[in-house]
Parts: sequence; structure tokens; C-alpha cells
Amino acid sequence: QVQLVESGGGLVQAGGSLRLSCEASGRTLSRDTVAWFRQVPGKEREFVAALFRTGHNAYYADSVKGRFSISRERAANTASLQMNSLKPEDTAVYYCAASSTLILSTLTRAESYRSWGQGTQVTVSS
Repeated sequence: QVQLVESGGGLVQAGGSLRLSCEASGRTLSRDTVAWFRQVPGKEREFVAALFRTGHNAYYADSVKGRFSISRERAANTASLQMNSLKPEDTAVYYCAASSTLILSTLTRAESYRSWGQGTQVTVSS
């Protein structure tokens, strides 16, 4: 099973940018669907963005379309989430997830992913 470690979270003012990274170890991520989810206390984990394991199509939650961009760096075995035009409502713990077996129709479901990082806090001040 792949191990995932997120980094890059922090405190930023509204309108600012952050870039989250997800470093994988244990095996390559090249055949995985990689995704980012986020969670605030008392709420369920929410889908943010994903790259399906085949092809280069990216999928985004409506709330982040046009502001966030997910990418994969195969040589470095990492995935990233570039977050621009951040809003206070983007404040959450962000998690990286991966799965080598999920099907496209289940891309946005947290339960479809077997590997998770420990999370990184993103706080956007108004």
C-alpha cells in the first residue's frame, strides 16, 4: 500500500494562493487515481479534485472550478493542488488520497480511496 504525506498548508489571506503537495512512497502513483478532499470539523469529507488513473482528465468540485488545479508529477511520484483566489470558505484540512482500482463513476466518493495522507491545514483569513 502506498504511503502519502501532504505538505504546503498554512495561513493565507483571502485572494491569495497556496500549493499543496502529496508525496508518495512505497510504490509508484503512476497507475493510481489521485485526489484531494477536504474536511471541516463536524462535516463529512468533501471532494475537491481528482486525476483519473488513465488519461489526463481532471475533475473538480463546482466550488473550486476555475480556482484550483490538480497535477501529477510522475517522475517525482507526487501530486499537487494549486489553489488560487482562496476564500475563507476554503478553510479546512486537506487530504491527499489514491486508489489503483476505483472506477470513474465513484471518483468523488471518499470511500472509494484506500490510501490517505494525514492531512494539512489550510486557513484563509478574510
